[in-house]
Amino acid sequence: YEVDTVQYDGTTSTEEVACYGCSNVWSLGKDEDKAQVLQELIPTMMEYCNVIGVGVTEAGLSKGSKAMMDLTDVLYACHCNKVKCSNPHGRICVINTDNVPQNGSTIQSFVMHHAVSSSCYNREDASSSSSSSFVDFLRDKVVFHNTMVDRITSQREGSNGMVPLCEPVPAKALVIEDLNGDLPTALSLLSQTLDDKDGNFGVVVRKEKGQLNSDIALKLRVANGTHTAVAHVMALCSLLLTDVLSSEQGAGPLLMKYLDAFFDGQILVAGKLRFAADVQAVYDDWRKRLRHPSFGLSSFFITQNGAAKGGIRIAPTVRDLFMNGQDASVTTAFAFAAILRFLTPATPVGAAENGCYRGWLDGSSRSSGCTKTKTTLGEGESQDVVYADGMRYNLDEGWYEFKCTCQVQLSLLSPSSGRRTCITLCDALGEMATARQPADYVDVIVAYLTSKDGGDMQDLYDNAATKSSFLTLARAVATLYARMVAGDKMLSLLNEMESKSGVYGNMGFLESCSVLVDGGRTDAEVGADDNDDSRPLHYRPSSIPSDSKLMIVAPNSNLSIASTVSAEVAAASVIDLHTHLLPPSHGMLCLWGIDELLTYHYLVAEFFMTAPSSISPQSFYALEKKEQANLIWQALFVDRSPISEACRGVVTTLSALGLGAALTKRDLDEVRKYYQVFRDGGLEGAEKFSELVYRLSGVQYAVMTNIPFNAAEARHWRPKKKEYPLQYRSALRVDPLLAGDRSTIEAALKSSGYEATLDGARQYFLDWCDTMSPEYLMASTPHDFFVPDGDLAGVKKTGVDSNALKEPFAFVDASGAECNACEEGDVPSVIDEGSDFLTLLMEVCEERDLPLAIKIGAHRGVNPDLQQAGDGVVAFADSQMLARLCTRFPKVRFLATFLSRNNQHEACVLASKFRNLHIYGCWWFCNNPSIIKEISTMRVEMLGTSFTAQHSDARVLDQLIYKWSHSRSVICSVLIKEYTKLQASGWLANRMEIRRDIRRLFGGSYCEFMSKSFKV
Repeated sequence: YEVDTVQYDGTTSTEEVACYGCSNVWSLGKDEDKAQVLQELIPTMMEYCNVIGVGVTEAGLSKGSKAMMDLTDVLYACHCNKVKCSNPHGRICVINTDNVPQNGSTIQSFVMHHAVSSSCYNREDASSSSSSSFVDFLRDKVVFHNTMVDRITSQREGSNGMVPLCEPVPAKALVIEDLNGDLPTALSLLSQTLDDKDGNFGVVVRKEKGQLNSDIALKLRVANGTHTAVAHVMALCSLLLTDVLSSEQGAGPLLMKYLDAFFDGQILVAGKLRFAADVQAVYDDWRKRLRHPSFGLSSFFITQNGAAKGGIRIAPTVRDLFMNGQDASVTTAFAFAAILRFLTPATPVGAAENGCYRGWLDGSSRSSGCTKTKTTLGEGESQDVVYADGMRYNLDEGWYEFKCTCQVQLSLLSPSSGRRTCITLCDALGEMATARQPADYVDVIVAYLTSKDGGDMQDLYDNAATKSSFLTLARAVATLYARMVAGDKMLSLLNEMESKSGVYGNMGFLESCSVLVDGGRTDAEVGADDNDDSRPLHYRPSSIPSDSKLMIVAPNSNLSIASTVSAEVAAASVIDLHTHLLPPSHGMLCLWGIDELLTYHYLVAEFFMTAPSSISPQSFYALEKKEQANLIWQALFVDRSPISEACRGVVTTLSALGLGAALTKRDLDEVRKYYQVFRDGGLEGAEKFSELVYRLSGVQYAVMTNIPFNAAEARHWRPKKKEYPLQYRSALRVDPLLAGDRSTIEAALKSSGYEATLDGARQYFLDWCDTMSPEYLMASTPHDFFVPDGDLAGVKKTGVDSNALKEPFAFVDASGAECNACEEGDVPSVIDEGSDFLTLLMEVCEERDLPLAIKIGAHRGVNPDLQQAGDGVVAFADSQMLARLCTRFPKVRFLATFLSRNNQHEACVLASKFRNLHIYGCWWFCNNPSIIKEISTMRVEMLGTSFTAQHSDARVLDQLIYKWSHSRSVICSVLIKEYTKLQASGWLANRMEIRRDIRRLFGGSYCEFMSKSFKV
């Protein structure tokens, strides 16, 4: 029996192995030869029979197969002819040389069945043996060993499959379970020789129960698992032989990095949880074999039965990971996605007459798989290549054929729908004949992963402890699969992982597959929560890069619209265009930490609604901040559920920081310990916390509120400006100019060495613009200010309509109208249009081309005892003031937000009339989910995307987390409805357009507005 072995140096050696039955004269495959084997070979030539080798594949190991019938006949002939056996216990050893779990036990059951049921063995033979005695013979004189075989084998060219072409003998070429010591002594001794040079031929004998199962499991996971993980990729990429993996050029290095990471991050981790064996040693041996430079298997050949191999070879690793609380990595998701991509037909029609489907190669158009092969070829035309069982591929035409019988049950995710259809996997995939967004594929992918014929992980779906991890994997697979189907090249996807680009930025190939989930939330079934604005929508970078071909695919179902919009809103890197934050370099002015969160003025006001009469505002503010925080924590979080938006914001923030356990225990001290770690780091600790908050909130940068009139802040700018991160941008607050506050302006000028004149004031603000480089100038004026006499008394008009200030609902902010222009019944204006201060401010804005941001509608000091917590809202502010400003100063850009809900509609109308006006955010008392939803819906309906959906107005750094995650959630639900309406009207927005629109709403429109200049 000839066996060719390809050595690592490329040479081929041939061995001749003595074996009964390898004669060119006789063959069990032919009836006439079989008769001679049974009647001549066994009776006359075989005095002893110690081992019978069974070299058939899975198809041959079935009840009633010819191979099993032939084996039964051979054993019967041995029984009838009293063939001797010199094994230790006199039992013939039947050894299978193919990989079927429990193959020996399986063969024994088939042979015993034939022995009992077939009439062939019931006759009395020359030795007076009966069926009963034959069964006894099988039970007492034959042992069917369970085995594992692991030697990559092809065939000698031109041998018609009769001469094996093999790799060098690996460490475990043949593992035999021999629990009772039945094997020939020489074979047992071979297995004790560990050095191949001494001739062990890769034979390993396992004498303890369970050892073989570990060997099989390791082989399936390590060798077979990595083989399956790479074969489908290679076949789709037209890499025909696995020896590509040995090359240091081309795709080889990238594919090996992928396989190494798949092993290191998944197989090895899971293997250490289950096996006592050295899992690394098994992979090291396999890796050497896999990279044999002169011996490669057909990648197409390996893809056969790919659907089942995913469950047999990869799923056990996933199961051990999930059952032990570990994540699946992006490599596992990629492996499953590649299998599904290979099994995707080019057309929605079923299999052809020969049982084959036709797919399209990576880089080819899907229509390539629709091409019918010609029966005759013209000169120079490409030839189809048969790779197995009638299946072909044609690289030039870009197609291949495959078979798949895997059955899946759709709509497992929503049994209530009543549509639980059993269908072939390939038909289910082929029904979606055009590229879709990931959400549309999740159902069929879950169906595959839970199918007994496929991923075989129904148990993980049914288990409450593992279901979330399972669904995360399914959704990650859906994302990669959707990109593959859309036309993103598979090696490009691997390159993204290897280069740690995009969502792979931290760990590359080792990154958790959760980063691939498309949709705002990873912890639920697709579609279940994408439109649920009761849950925070935290920032998550998009798993779909902008250059992906999936970007030009339109979500065309309600499910995919919701998932796509949710994903894009979650991934939007926002510009927070108005906050009260200051950077860590500003020391105590940078507010952060649990005590600052709890004593935020929203919560102070809420606390005093519940506080006992014995606690007055004065006594409260006399306490240390920690004690204030303790009182609020007890009153609003312990004695009551923190159900208000401000309280829920604290809960969201702490949960996002990983403090869920402390919240469950209501343990404020544990929360403080978390923050103390950062505080102990001083400035560096504060900066690290700042970076963490910006990362979690998805804020690109936040615009501060910088007040030059505040000496405590001014020292951080002058005489030398302190460095601070680019995540903080400045805005110069100029309330006194807009309000005509002569005393404040005069004091600032004198203390800074400027003349107390208009020219001095003008130069003062220009110099501060040079110092701060602000994004814009801004103002918010209290309703009850007073303008005293002073050195600037000669300035034309005071800039303040003193009568207006006496009105109970005086407008809080700027107005450009003359007071005498107000008609009877109008809301009075705080600002006199004729003010020289206003003119000076507009001149500064024009000269430096800086916008003016104005916040309109606050009623300061409604309850002065509550200090900052005592401000209120003007119910009906003068919106027309904004129109007058825009009209009078057309070269100045205005950013505006209103505090009262009542002004929002008119603000939208004004924004649609003045190109130098930009509406932004839901400020202060409007920053509540119900009002955000109402305002955002109205703005989208009236302004499209020409506004900025939100700003945080945060005073405490930590608030960025909840203010943005809560706002994202509400705005997302609004946009899902709007895009669904748009689709119903006949317009399908593709993902690129949706991303563009959402990015505008979260800062892009602001940038576009800021880039405009009306100076010319």
